[in-house]
Amino acid sequence: MLEIKNLHVELEEEGKQILKGVDLTVDAGKVHAIMGPNGSGKSTLSYVLSGRDGYKVTQGSASLLGEDLLEMEPEERAAAGMFLAFQYPVEIPGVGNMTFLRTAVNSQRKARGEEEMSATDFLKSVRAKAKSLKIDADMLKRPVNVGFSGGEKKRNEILQMAMLEPKLCILDETDSGLDVDAMKLVSEGVNALRDADRGFLVITHYQRLLDHIKPDVVHIMANGRMVTSGGPELALEVEKNGYADILKETA
Repeated sequence: MLEIKNLHVELEEEGKQILKGVDLTVDAGKVHAIMGPNGSGKSTLSYVLSGRDGYKVTQGSASLLGEDLLEMEPEERAAAGMFLAFQYPVEIPGVGNMTFLRTAVNSQRKARGEEEMSATDFLKSVRAKAKSLKIDADMLKRPVNVGFSGGEKKRNEILQMAMLEPKLCILDETDSGLDVDAMKLVSEGVNALRDADRGFLVITHYQRLLDHIKPDVVHIMANGRMVTSGGPELALEVEKNGYADILKETA
């Protein structure tokens, strides 16, 4: 699904190196979690994979389903099946939620050479998926994320993910600012999308999210590299003892 080899990345303007040789493979049907101290490069990795401006790849490669990700424009990556859930979803005043969703879905279908979804089919699909995420009809009518609480913004983003049906879902600290109930709802939405043909990369600071979204593999990232990997027990160790012991062992 996702193959990253020896990826080196620096900030374009500053020339400061952030990623220093990242290697990562995410297979279809698997959930990988990335944890690590602040400044370790976790969010930078998600930005580079999604094609955000301001970062320069100086070495290495990244591919999605065998296609070179780094050669694609951001919208091409999305059409190829990549989805990034932001730590802080932005508000888009003046653009209705339903209009945004239908435009996004149909633009991706068009880019893949598929037929656009009819208004009737779209309405039926979005209502069913919104109901499962406890998103009421009023939220669907409002401008994208405008006036939404933190939990509503994250649920709205999971609705976007459910409608777009991506191949690879990257969740960048999606638990940030969520209370327990909101996190449970968001996690249920994510778990409903888990299947044999979809991979997940979950970036988080906290074990509490991984109590709900059970990872197959946990990676610890520090100083721009993956320093160790293991099963879900690795996240429990971090929760209990912090990163100091792991970083000392892997130094």
